[in-house]
Amino acid sequence: MNLSDKELRREIGKTCACFNLRRAARIVTQRFDQVFRDAHITANQFSILMASYHQEGISLTKMANALGMERTTLSRNLSLLVRKGLVTISTGGDRRQRRIRITKEGRTLLENALPLWQRAQNQVIETVGQEQWERLLAGLHKVARTL
Repeated sequence: MNLSDKELRREIGKTCACFNLRRAARIVTQRFDQVFRDAHITANQFSILMASYHQEGISLTKMANALGMERTTLSRNLSLLVRKGLVTISTGGDRRQRRIRITKEGRTLLENALPLWQRAQNQVIETVGQEQWERLLAGLHKVARTL
């Protein structure tokens, strides 16, 4: 089959994994950001606070890997959370290693943000449908594990 350039571009836009996953991720992130405005955080900051909460003293490298972020991007985001007093960063046993800990203020903010997260989460699941969401989530986990 010989597609014209225009048809090829249209087909790629419809089927490209990168384009479509990133587009959906941006739209979902915007929804969560909108809901999190009341807590004065972003969806990205919420994810970082959750990782800090679940793994007390997690290293910067491990957190970056867990969140699928570049270390430099994570560092920039963490510096804002440090300025807000929501996390602390200290050196580990190895001076090069940096450990992240959520503060009491960070825990309080996280607790207050959980109902907001639940609202946004429910909106996404209701849009997709529970069964479709479960399949989508399983597929996303497989992609993250495999690639």
